[in-house]
Amino acid sequence: MTPRIPWGFPLIITCWHNTVKTGFGWIDFDWHDAIFLLNNCSAMSCQLKSKEKFVKHPSLYQINTRILLQERGAKIGRAATLDDITDDFLDDFVAKGFEWVWFLGVWQTGQRGREISRTRPELLAACRESLPDLRVEDICGSPFAITSYNVHKDFGGNPALARLRERLAKRGLRLLLDFVPNHVALDHPWVESHPEFFIRGTEEQLNREPQNYVRLSTSRGETIFAHGRDPYFSGWPDTLQLNYRHPSARQAMIGELERIAGQCDGVRCDMAMLEQPDVFLRTWGDRAIPADGTPPIDQPFWPEAIRQLHQKHLGFVFIAEVYWNLEWQLQQAGFDFTYDKRLYDRLHAGVARPVREHLMAQPDFQNHSTRFLENHDEPRAAAKFGPMHRAAAVITFFVPGMRFFHEGQLEGRKVHVSMHVGRRPFEPVDSHLQAFYKRLLECLQRPEVHGGDWHLWDCRPAWTGNGTWDQFIVFSWEQDDRRLIAAVNYGPTQGQCYVTLGLVGIKGKQFLLVDLLGEARYDRDGDGLAGSGLYLDLPAWGFNLFEMREQTPGKRPITQQTRLEALV
Repeated sequence: MTPRIPWGFPLIITCWHNTVKTGFGWIDFDWHDAIFLLNNCSAMSCQLKSKEKFVKHPSLYQINTRILLQERGAKIGRAATLDDITDDFLDDFVAKGFEWVWFLGVWQTGQRGREISRTRPELLAACRESLPDLRVEDICGSPFAITSYNVHKDFGGNPALARLRERLAKRGLRLLLDFVPNHVALDHPWVESHPEFFIRGTEEQLNREPQNYVRLSTSRGETIFAHGRDPYFSGWPDTLQLNYRHPSARQAMIGELERIAGQCDGVRCDMAMLEQPDVFLRTWGDRAIPADGTPPIDQPFWPEAIRQLHQKHLGFVFIAEVYWNLEWQLQQAGFDFTYDKRLYDRLHAGVARPVREHLMAQPDFQNHSTRFLENHDEPRAAAKFGPMHRAAAVITFFVPGMRFFHEGQLEGRKVHVSMHVGRRPFEPVDSHLQAFYKRLLECLQRPEVHGGDWHLWDCRPAWTGNGTWDQFIVFSWEQDDRRLIAAVNYGPTQGQCYVTLGLVGIKGKQFLLVDLLGEARYDRDGDGLAGSGLYLDLPAWGFNLFEMREQTPGKRPITQQTRLEALV
C-alpha cells in the first residue's frame, strides 16, 4: 500500500516488522514502501530541514508576491527579487507561530495576459476600485494566467526561489506555491506545440458565446479555443481551457506538478473541483471529446495525479480550493486540506446554529479543512465582518484543521486588491485589531491546540424562556493536564447559557479560568463544571478563551468573581 502521510515529510526513526515510525507516529508499511523511503532520504533533504516536530493543525500565511516585491523595491530604490526578502521578514513568521508560507503568484506570466488586463473594461474597473491612482504599469495581468511553471524572471527565476526555500527551511517553515490545473495563458507554448491539449470551439459557438471562446492565430492557422471557465460564470478571457478528457493533457499536467514539487513543499490547487469528471462533463459535455481523435478518458484526475507525485515526493501537501459541497469528495481523492467556504459563509450570515451544525461534522473532515476569514478572492475581513470579526476569528482559528491567514488581515486592512495589479494603496494599521491578532496567534502556539483532543459542547438555556443560549458556540481543547475552553456568543444581543463540560479528570478539583483574550478570571470547581455546568453571560459577539489552571485545594484565589460571590 501507499500510505497517506499529510503535512510534510516524515522523520524515519526505525523499522520493526511491518511498521515504520515517523514524525507522525507508527503507520503501516510493507517492505517495498520502507525500502522506497530509505532509498529516497537524500531526495528529501530540503524538506527534512524544515520543522522536525509534526504539527497536526498548522497555520498558513498567504503573501501576494508581486505586492511584497513592489513594496520592497520602493524601499531599496530598485526592482526587488525574492533574494531581497529580508531575514527579519522571515523570522517574523516563526515568531508568530506559522508553519507554512504561501507565496502567491511566483510563476511566469505573459504579454497577452497583461494586454487583456489593461484593455478589458470590467478588469480595469476592478483595478481602479482597489487602486484609485492606477497607472498602466501597475497592471501586470493575472498570476493565474500562467505561461510556465518557472519562477517569473522579474522575481529572480528558479534560483532565487531555491534560495528562498532554503532560508525558509532553516527556520522550520514550509513553502506553498500555486498550481492552476484548469487552464493556462493564451500565449502558453502548448498552443503551438500541443493544440490537442485544449478544448476547441466552432464558428457557431464563437458567435453565440463570444465570452467563452477566442480565435487565435497559430503556425497551423487560425483556431478557435475555449476560455477556461467554471460552469456558473463566463470564461476567464486571459486563459485557455485544458481538456481533462485527453489522456496526454492529463499526463502533461502531472508533469507540471512534478516540476513544481521540486521547488516547494506543497501546492494550493486553484478551483480543484473543476477537474472532477462529473463537473467537467457538466461544463463541457461533447465539446471535450479530444479534437485529435484520441479516445476520451473519464477517470478522476486527482487520485492518479497525487499517487504519481507521491511516488517521487512522499509527503508533498495538496490543498484544494473547492466549493459546491465537494470538499469531502476531494479529501477522499487524496487532498490533505480543502477550503472550508461553508464555515466562512455561515459565519458571515451571523447566525450561530448553522455554524454549530457545521462543526458537528466528522473529525476526519474537520481535521482536513482549511479555515479562513479572508483570502485574495474574498473581501477583507475587517471590511466584511464588522462587529462580528473578532468572534468569527475565535471560531475560525480555534477549530480543527489548517488555520489560513491572509497578508494584511493581522493589521486590519480593508481594501481588497485586484489580482491584476502589482501595487496597493496605503492603509493605516488598526492597532486594536493588530493587538487582538497578536494575542490570538500566541494562543494558537499552545500545544493542546495542535496535539490535543477537540470537543464541541452542547449549550442549554440559563433560565426558562431565555432563548439566547442558541447564540452560543462552545468548544474545548484538551491534552494531558492542559485545557482550553472557547466560548463565543455569536449573536447580535447579550446572551446567557449553561454548558456542561465533560472534560476528563476535572471532578474534585478547583480551577482558575483565565481569559487569554481578555481580562476575565473566574474560579470554579470541577464538580460544578461537570454537573450544572459553566455559566456564561456575554455581550453581543462576545467571547472568552479560558485556560483552565488547576488550583491547590483549600487555596481559592481571590478574584473579582469571588468578591462578588462573597457579597451574595
